[in-house]
Amino acid sequence: MGSIPDPGELTELTQPSFDEFQRQTSLMTSCTLLWKELSDHINSLEQNLMKQSETLKRKIEALDSETKASLDSLKKRELSIEDSVKIALSRVEFNTKAAMRTLGDDVEDNPDGEVDDGDGLLQHLKSTCLKMEAKEFWSFVIGKKKEIDLLREKIPAALSECIDPARFVMEAISEVFPVDKRGNEGGSDLAWACVLILESLIPVVVDPVIGKSRILVTPSMKERAKEIAETWKKSLEERGGIENVKTPDVHTFLQHLVTFGIVKKEDLEFYRKLVVASAWRKQMPKLAVSLGLGDQMPDMIEELISKGQQLDAVHFTYEVGLVDKFPPVPLLKSFLRDAKKAASSILDDPNNTGRAAQLAARKEQSALRAVIKCIEEYKLEAEFPPENLKKRLEQLEKTKTEKRKPVVVPANKRTRVNNGGPMPPAKAGRLTNAYVSSFPAPPPFVRSPSHTQYPAPVPGYPSPPPMYGSRSPPTNPYAYSPEAAPPPLAGSYPGAPMNYPAYGAYGNGLAPAYQQAYYR
Repeated sequence: MGSIPDPGELTELTQPSFDEFQRQTSLMTSCTLLWKELSDHINSLEQNLMKQSETLKRKIEALDSETKASLDSLKKRELSIEDSVKIALSRVEFNTKAAMRTLGDDVEDNPDGEVDDGDGLLQHLKSTCLKMEAKEFWSFVIGKKKEIDLLREKIPAALSECIDPARFVMEAISEVFPVDKRGNEGGSDLAWACVLILESLIPVVVDPVIGKSRILVTPSMKERAKEIAETWKKSLEERGGIENVKTPDVHTFLQHLVTFGIVKKEDLEFYRKLVVASAWRKQMPKLAVSLGLGDQMPDMIEELISKGQQLDAVHFTYEVGLVDKFPPVPLLKSFLRDAKKAASSILDDPNNTGRAAQLAARKEQSALRAVIKCIEEYKLEAEFPPENLKKRLEQLEKTKTEKRKPVVVPANKRTRVNNGGPMPPAKAGRLTNAYVSSFPAPPPFVRSPSHTQYPAPVPGYPSPPPMYGSRSPPTNPYAYSPEAAPPPLAGSYPGAPMNYPAYGAYGNGLAPAYQQAYYR
């Protein structure tokens, strides 16, 4: 058996260990840090849960509010149907009676559509609308393009007189939309009239009680409008796609969608491409918002900037309120820099050596006018003073005007000393084989389609006449025959006609024929 150690003796087991103490201390420190880390993590989770709970609560409240607003709107729409129907019926009845009165009139005040003021124009428009004479209405409108502002003011009032305004408008513009039916005889672009009439229809078909949220168009007319839109889309493929379609046609199509409320959500990407391709059109930003492209506006603006259409991007930013994200002044300055680069490239183009300066100046002038107009429209004078731009524009216009001034030719270059003979006309050299003789003009009946022949050599002159222009004549161009000159001719010039010889053949004793180039 082993011996029991004496408790009074110090052994290795009872001796205190510093390493063990250090290990225990490290373990406690690690536990403390771990506890603190866990506590912080739990607190963070609690805070995140509280934030998410608050967010969810706000979303639920917003959803409840939207649901309540939607239910109230539906209830209001439901209650407004009866009132809207009554208003529509009363309008139809009134328009029917007015149309019958108009049809009963034996003589119209202006049968040819010649009107002198706004009241006369309105009366003629109302007359065609009351009779539902869409073709006559269309012909009258396209004939008044110079009075487009007056038409924009009067057409809505006239369309309100129609029994079925939507049908009337679609019939009126059917000659050129969705497909131009004029064929090869098609003249000028009439998309402006289509857009004008479609825009004027909007205040006529909106619900008088709840506004633009309801379009008062019958289901049959709305279906017809959808068919017209599909026809236009199919014709787009035949015309070479979006890149080759004319911007006025695109404008008419998009306005057609907005006017009749037939925008499709599945076609938003298609609408977006059309808007970007025709972004320079003034009405495109508003049409884009009406088409439901408001959420895609930032991407569209960036795409326009990347394509060098900074000026169009500025209009889009102001329409949707993204001025802080896309400051207009840097965009306008970038647009001017690109325009100057384009003008420089035109000057360096060897294919435009004749008109390079004119084309470059025109490019820069157009850019300056557009930027100045944009600055004035959006009140950016404080951020981008236009004085320097206006000075540069005046300088370019002054240079253009000076180039257009006629060159003054000194009198000695036009004077002909030839024994008192007449001076050639200014445009004589532009005529074929033009010749001005010092002899009296022959009678008209002697001339033939070709030049007149002289029966004998003309007498020699003491000194040859000077040439016109700066070109040097050939050596010894006036080599007259040394033979004695016959007596001058009197009276008419008999003999068969013959052509003059080529320039320089004066040795035969014939009068010199001045070349065309010397009179230019």
